[in-house]
Amino acid sequence: MSTLKKLFASKLLEVKAIKLQPNDPFTWASGWKSPIYTDNRKTLAYPELRSFVKQELVHLIHEEFPEANAVAGVATGAIAQGALVADELLLPYCYVRPKPKDHGMGNQIEGTIPEGAKVVVVEDLISTGGSSLKAVDALRKAGFKVVGMVASYTYGFPVAEEAFKAANVRLITLSDYEHTTAIAAETGYIKKEDLEVLAEWRKDPANWKK
Repeated sequence: MSTLKKLFASKLLEVKAIKLQPNDPFTWASGWKSPIYTDNRKTLAYPELRSFVKQELVHLIHEEFPEANAVAGVATGAIAQGALVADELLLPYCYVRPKPKDHGMGNQIEGTIPEGAKVVVVEDLISTGGSSLKAVDALRKAGFKVVGMVASYTYGFPVAEEAFKAANVRLITLSDYEHTTAIAAETGYIKKEDLEVLAEWRKDPANWKK
């Protein structure tokens, strides 16, 4: 698994879906300072990489959640990836909005999957885990059984790990922050001395560089 995680991290760095700037941090919408910028949707622009993500997510589902008989993508980042995965698996598909629509049918879950389905959730990026677990909660309240979640990437924040554990959701990802910083140091993308700074951010991202 660590080989896959490093390989995917290197691909994300290559297409600039991930940028690391420990000495010139980005500012997130939350106001947090961050040494990393992530936009995995960039992978959709590259056919070979798009196919790689699809196939590897499918492999994870076959290996970790073989009982799944439906797929749900988390809006908006994972709608496309979820659809690609469901198509490859030949399974019913829906996607889950952050909250119900305020017009029309007022749906939060878009699409039709079998009643009581065993759902594997596809996510794009895990930060604190809040939006991902809201989707899980919506599916459970609608009567579906969530067997687990696969995602392209996680920052590996302790708060997210605790939230997934509390929600009893098993999460498997293609890559993560730890393997990204390791491959970035190995390839000279960052200096080895930057690794300590990058590790400190993950421990307490809300207060880093304040």
